[in-house]
Amino acid sequence: MNPSAQPPVLSPERLAGAYTYAAYRQLIEQLMAEGKTTGENQSEDLTAYARLNIQRMERLDKKAELMPEMQQALNNLTHNYEWVVLTEGWCGDAAQIVPVLEKIAQASHGRLRTRYLLRDENLDLMDRYLTNGSRSIPKLLILHADTLTEVATWGPRPNEAQNLLLELKAAGATHEEYAEKIHGWYAKDKTRSTQQELLQILEQLT
Repeated sequence: MNPSAQPPVLSPERLAGAYTYAAYRQLIEQLMAEGKTTGENQSEDLTAYARLNIQRMERLDKKAELMPEMQQALNNLTHNYEWVVLTEGWCGDAAQIVPVLEKIAQASHGRLRTRYLLRDENLDLMDRYLTNGSRSIPKLLILHADTLTEVATWGPRPNEAQNLLLELKAAGATHEEYAEKIHGWYAKDKTRSTQQELLQILEQLT
């Protein structure tokens, strides 16, 4: 479909009200100081997950490194894009992926601009991008910067992690069991799969 014939994914006003990465991180920190996390559902378990996620994001902010091929693809971009990310502070996958998305955008010389929306405050948007019928996050929406029409989407996790999750759930794993396995996978993968899948998308944009 011609991009000009597509409807915008969201309005400029709604995009303007989205969080920057710094504001998103600040929100999570402020809520944690109150013993809370994002969203209407609050529990000790969710707060505990959010606390771990802050640590995960801090670690990735400091240690995650972009692959040389990623930087090359970013250098080749000739148009500007909005990266709209549906996320929540309690989501473990978001904690493993959002810092990587931010690093990629920061290295794009202004070609990619990230904005973050909380899933549960934007269910009308989330429900257009379900994964196997579920509101799985994080979900990246890549939009043309001028028209806010959809270019591509990605998420909620790399294919290998997604397949592992489905296998574990099919085998009857509890939330704690599959969360441990998935985060172990992320630790070994060191963001490579996330970067490689996003690299394939970026190379199609150039």
